[in-house]
Amino acid sequence: MTTSPSAHHPTGADPAPDAGPEPPVETPEPTRSARAHSFNAAAAQYAANRPSYPPALFDTIEDLTGRPLTGTRVADVGAGTGIATALLHARGADVVAVEPGDGMAAQFRRTLPHIPVVRGTGDDLPLTDASVDLVTYAQAWHWTDPARAVPEALRVLRPGGALALWWNTDALDVPWIAEAAARIAHHFDVDVSAEKRNVDARAADPSGLLDFTRRTVRWSRRVPVDTHLANIGSHSVFLVHGPEHTASFLAEEREHLFRAFPDGFVEEVYEVVLLLARPPA
Repeated sequence: MTTSPSAHHPTGADPAPDAGPEPPVETPEPTRSARAHSFNAAAAQYAANRPSYPPALFDTIEDLTGRPLTGTRVADVGAGTGIATALLHARGADVVAVEPGDGMAAQFRRTLPHIPVVRGTGDDLPLTDASVDLVTYAQAWHWTDPARAVPEALRVLRPGGALALWWNTDALDVPWIAEAAARIAHHFDVDVSAEKRNVDARAADPSGLLDFTRRTVRWSRRVPVDTHLANIGSHSVFLVHGPEHTASFLAEEREHLFRAFPDGFVEEVYEVVLLLARPPA
């Protein structure tokens, strides 16, 4: 889970009567590069447990671009294990995936052997000029340098094309989700919401060159507690803090969740934030 802590106090056992809040565990701050590369060792976990995206998201992309995805040439950049790529392909798009990570690309090829994946980053796209109608980033734009990635997207887009960025963000108006986010922030001494709070046009393109339209699509999925834990454990803030630190948190979180959901299932509620822009004329 990579959303912000809330004002709700974490639920669970009270501290000892004379004890104050436990201080967060001191760990070195992981580098951005380490977080970006951490997914490669957890690619199978990522593919098996991360949430997908709702059909309404792709309906919205079609509405905003004014064309069906069927037959559209798409570059899905930062494709990871291919969660979004597969959905674009299922809508009839002609998709090429771009992925920099060894582990993620290998998992992609195992899962989607019929869809081409090329190695590269959004900062230096391995695509020819004016070769695609749509460039997409599902849960990946925040790993780019917009000063480089924006010009690269514009370079490879055909006239009338579009750039679409989207993120699954947690619905913090749901009390249990807000409380869980607060526990994550406390345990890891990190504001895991920093990237998600910056899901806006200014952060996406500080130059202001692109005029983004923003849409939000709310959806949910009901999954076993262990799937939920494997999902949140596949986020970079968990992957870079070491297995013992992460395992201790996930064990405690499992107890919290089974107290709240004795049937062993949770409903993860998301708001997909979509930013879509066309190149300037």
